[in-house]
Amino acid sequence: MDNLKALYNAWCKIPDKIRFLFIGGVNAAISYIIFALALFLIGEKHYQICVILQWTISSVFSYFNQKFFVFCTKGNYLKEYLKCCSTWAVSYFLNVIILELLVRFAIKNVYLSQFISIFLVSVVTYVLFKYFAFKVHKKVE
Repeated sequence: MDNLKALYNAWCKIPDKIRFLFIGGVNAAISYIIFALALFLIGEKHYQICVILQWTISSVFSYFNQKFFVFCTKGNYLKEYLKCCSTWAVSYFLNVIILELLVRFAIKNVYLSQFISIFLVSVVTYVLFKYFAFKVHKKVE
């Protein structure tokens, strides 16, 4: 148990941007797989419904990954989860807008458009998570 705790503490000392790239990459891959699977099952013309499914399912997994493995916060579960919901709402709407613009006016391929959209939205999500959802207030001494 002590080895696991030491490993976790060492992980949390890695800069959060690096942790986010790794964990965010895992989260993005899971999100994209959910999207692609839903798109395959429901059909490409319903890609916006697939985005809703993707965000709904992947958000819970993402919350725990962000909390424990990116920002390494303790406690404040409900408060942080509610802030994450706000972050996901912003991210979702950005995703929907970018995806729609890419599909209608640029790339036309739903799979590639969503891949690009997830990547672009990830940058905004990181900033919102770091400075809003998982913001750690330093104690004044």
